[in-house]
Amino acid sequence: MTLNRGRVRWQCRRALLELDLVFTRFLERHFDRLTDGQLADLDDLLLVEDHDLWGMINGSRPVENDRWKEMVELLRAG
Repeated sequence: MTLNRGRVRWQCRRALLELDLVFTRFLERHFDRLTDGQLADLDDLLLVEDHDLWGMINGSRPVENDRWKEMVELLRAG
């Protein structure tokens, strides 16, 4: 099954301002170049609650799934 890029892009909109800013930069710089596998990992990562996700991005929480590490690094890089 092919993921809908528009739906995944929409899910990058977050209620937590810090995450919204991170995802805005990420979408501008990286989103259009993601492979299908990376897009699937991002789609999975977006199911994480905002405060837990922010913790993984800012380094205060460990990345809970090895498949998410690449996405978290891209999000950190901006």
